[in-house]
Amino acid sequence: MRRVRSAVAIVALAVVAGACAPDRPSGSTGDRLAVAATVSPIANIVANIGGDRVRVTGLVPEGENSHEFEPRPTDARIIVEADVVIMNGLHLEEPTRVLAEANVRDGVKIVKLGDLTITPDEYIYDFSFPREQGDPNPHLWTNPPYAKRYAEIVTETLSTLRPDDAAYFRRNLDAYAQRLDELDRLVREVTETVPAGNRKLLTYHDSFPYFAREYGWEIIGAIQPSDLAEPTPREVARLIEQVRDEGVPAIFGSEVFPSPVLEQIARETGARYVDELRDDDLPGDAGDHDHSFLAMMTFNFSTFMEALGGDVTPFEQLDTSNLHPESNAEYRG
Repeated sequence: MRRVRSAVAIVALAVVAGACAPDRPSGSTGDRLAVAATVSPIANIVANIGGDRVRVTGLVPEGENSHEFEPRPTDARIIVEADVVIMNGLHLEEPTRVLAEANVRDGVKIVKLGDLTITPDEYIYDFSFPREQGDPNPHLWTNPPYAKRYAEIVTETLSTLRPDDAAYFRRNLDAYAQRLDELDRLVREVTETVPAGNRKLLTYHDSFPYFAREYGWEIIGAIQPSDLAEPTPREVARLIEQVRDEGVPAIFGSEVFPSPVLEQIARETGARYVDELRDDDLPGDAGDHDHSFLAMMTFNFSTFMEALGGDVTPFEQLDTSNLHPESNAEYRG
């Protein structure tokens, strides 16, 4: 019922936004496209491809749970003024999707990157996203080849909107894809340094199943399901037993969301608890050298691979900075 009530509230916001903007003007600023994006990984990918030809506004604040995030009336205005809305899809940002569908101008597309990247037979259903509930795990961007496909779709989208800038977007894609290919190569190299028996992840947020499938890791479990409910005592006991039986040396929490459950599992198993993973929260502040999707993912990979016994020094050779000074999106606050 929570999502139904949210949808009703969002439609009400749409009516208010429409009343405030009857002419629904174009959001283009000069020769820059106005792009509304959702979570920060997507907003940053769009900003790197778009460079100085786009103005990207991120709708979901960094560090917030995108599954349950409730848009504000001002977000409707951002969408009204957008030339395109780019989101993850796969049911990740449902309240924001409802708001977008109610407010985009005629002819403005809502691009769902995840839906265009994999097919239903490639969906992963798991602890937090059981098949019977119908929502696949949506966190495709933790798999660098999928992130590269996101960048390709963004390039195609922007090029369709601005054919005269297509060569510019393509150059940005070529440079960005090269870094993603290098990240992919480094993940495979560093994975080989992690003892095979340690390539297991117990995390707070269920972000890494597509990473695990790509690189031969195992997801033991995740503490936070998409509906934010706490795991049952039986589920916690099962995880404690599994961590003990498999000798997992470290388990991983979020730097944004404290987890007493993970702390309990660590105490009872002797595993090291590392509460530093970044789910949707880019390092530093907008404008910083490494306030980027690439820096966030490299940090996450380095954090859990090192704690599990790997040599993460190869990651130091990757340039994780944004392509241009203009590659920083304006993140909604």
